[in-house]
Amino acid sequence: MKLKYSFLVVVLLISFIGFSQKISESSIIRNDKLANFLKADVKATFKNKRNISNNELAAYFREKFAERYFFNWKNFDVRFQKYQEYYPNSKKVHDERSADHMSKFSATTKWKLPFNYLNGQEVNAYAVRHLARQHKMVDIAFQYHYTGKNPAYLNYFKNQLKSLNTALNSNQFEQMEDGNGTYEAFRSGYRVLNWLQIHSFFLGEEQYSDEDQLTTIATLLQHGANLYAENDSFVPGNHQTRGMSALAMLSILFRDFEGTDLWYNRSMKLLEEHLAKEINDDGFQFERSIHYHMSDIDNYYYVYQLAKTSSLKINEFWENKLKSLFTTLVKIAYPNGYAPVLQDDTDNPWAEKNDISGALTLGYLLFGDAEMGYFAKNSVDANMYWFLNDEQLAMLNTIKSKQPEINSVSFPTTGYYIFREGWNAGDKMMVVTAGLDKEKPDHQHGDMLGIQAMAFEKVILPNYQVRYSLPDYEFFKNSTVKNVALVDDELQGKKYKGNQGGSGFGKFGKLPKPTTIMWKTGDEIEYFVGSHNGFNNIGVDYSRQVISVTNEFWIVKDNFASENTHLYKQVWQGHYSLENSPKLLRATFDDATGNDIFQLITVDEVKSSGARGKQWSVVSKNNVTNFSFITVIYPYKGFENRIDETLKNKVFNGWKLNDSNWTFEGDNLVSLSKENKLLAFSVNKITFGDFKIETSNKADFYIINKGNKVIVQLIGDKDIQLQLSGFKECFVNAQKMTSKINLNIGDEAVIYLN
Repeated sequence: MKLKYSFLVVVLLISFIGFSQKISESSIIRNDKLANFLKADVKATFKNKRNISNNELAAYFREKFAERYFFNWKNFDVRFQKYQEYYPNSKKVHDERSADHMSKFSATTKWKLPFNYLNGQEVNAYAVRHLARQHKMVDIAFQYHYTGKNPAYLNYFKNQLKSLNTALNSNQFEQMEDGNGTYEAFRSGYRVLNWLQIHSFFLGEEQYSDEDQLTTIATLLQHGANLYAENDSFVPGNHQTRGMSALAMLSILFRDFEGTDLWYNRSMKLLEEHLAKEINDDGFQFERSIHYHMSDIDNYYYVYQLAKTSSLKINEFWENKLKSLFTTLVKIAYPNGYAPVLQDDTDNPWAEKNDISGALTLGYLLFGDAEMGYFAKNSVDANMYWFLNDEQLAMLNTIKSKQPEINSVSFPTTGYYIFREGWNAGDKMMVVTAGLDKEKPDHQHGDMLGIQAMAFEKVILPNYQVRYSLPDYEFFKNSTVKNVALVDDELQGKKYKGNQGGSGFGKFGKLPKPTTIMWKTGDEIEYFVGSHNGFNNIGVDYSRQVISVTNEFWIVKDNFASENTHLYKQVWQGHYSLENSPKLLRATFDDATGNDIFQLITVDEVKSSGARGKQWSVVSKNNVTNFSFITVIYPYKGFENRIDETLKNKVFNGWKLNDSNWTFEGDNLVSLSKENKLLAFSVNKITFGDFKIETSNKADFYIINKGNKVIVQLIGDKDIQLQLSGFKECFVNAQKMTSKINLNIGDEAVIYLN
């Protein structure tokens, strides 16, 4: 009896497995077999569920695509007409890109090296990578419509899609394991995104037959099955994110097929895991790049938008994390609405800022946030136009805007610290980078504790966007072209290695590990203190202090300590003239704004160099063991407001150099004083009448003199012990102290004088 029962179960299981066919990851379902893979309830909607014709199936999916995709393909002609009106310059771009692709690859191209372009030249791995993305195939679809529906363009797409299926059947496609394989998650995901858009462009065309449409759907299903099979667990990085975004899109658009529920659940689970692990708790994408941050926005947006369109539930965690990606861009924006260049930003090589208006326009359309609206435009980028619905496009005519209220802000997990004066266009802002992702620092540049700054709508201390395919990508990724401090011939990025795919991308095997010692904001004096271990290999300890002085200028103090002598250096980016060097470097802009870099401690020399139209100056001090550069970064508006190089006693917007009624002692000490405020650097002893402060080691202080009350704040890079005399009472953190007190970095001692 048990044997009969077991046999019956086996028969039933076999029958069930046969009935619920699984979409193959390694072959394309024939058009006449596609209906077999539909869910039972979907089959039941057809007149003859046991014999669904290809014409019926194609018509069914045309209707579903109209309901589920970003826009209704039935309105394509009207939307395309508006596209031409809104983006008249796009036609030339589409023409050039489509011509480039079609002149290089035949419609029935090979997909595995080695093979040649149509002109006989050898195709390299970089080119195969872009062929696999199929991003220029979108331009070819545009050309079909621009040229009055020339069938050559549509046929090219159909045949190239079939050529990949042929390559799949014969196993003749690239399978490089370093991220450049044809069916690797990023390449496949990118291709799915593009082919879905092309599918929507052609659905209303007679030349795109029912059979053609079903072939495209079958091909996309194979891609989905492959993405599902190859991504059963979390893999860090944007490659899997792009792939899972595509898998989620397929599972929403073609949820009529058996198994797509599993696709949806896995893709959403993995995307949520990426959101949890790769969107840091401070809201920044873990690779620390604006480019990859905005790329992730796209990946999550596509899924979020399609899910909302289909009234699928998105959990609160998803929505909050997605929104945080947009609010992060608000926080990090320059006052003029752009953003600094951070790590591998690759959109526009050598550019010194990032355009984030498109991303924040999208954020506004999703969330209606007026602070995002402050950066938004009345149009979206041409490519995003096709991923918005009609209601969202209408919102562009009534954008609500509110100036952000964010002041100086930090991203402590990611490691960015931002000094901000305000949000008026000419206000000043400086960014300090002090982070290193533990899991995947592939896109990290050699700019640890590097800074960038904007003032009066000019990037006065720039960083530069890069491009992987350029031969000097490695150079522009490292420290020579950053605003950093260096020692001898050491650069921060070490053990550089390019990838196998030949794209030009490479990463450093070794980078400095940073430590943020102090970040203090909210007062007239705001400051950052940090260190890194990048020079420990040659026996040098290093730290950097960055101080914002009442939103007027900044002081950068670079501290080096070693038992041996070295060449210590600061590197400053920008077109600076050297006629007053080594003390003063000056850059001026077309509207007579400028930036002065002034050394408060004697240095040896300045050398200037450049490449790609960029310039940098290297300030150096040679043959010393311990040394600190103390440098004023002084933006100004108008000739009269510069640092007056003719004055013997220098003044920085009212702050007098080494001209105070307080007395200071120490080697290479510096003081700046204005009214009742003092900044003192590298001091061992301070005297004011009968009141004295002696330090256990040289230290840096910000002092406010309020008559019989003196506030002393430690702004150096080390905790210190003070010996006080000539005072009445002293309090630290509201605790009454004796004459001997210990100050931690950032502590204030409130001292009442006799």
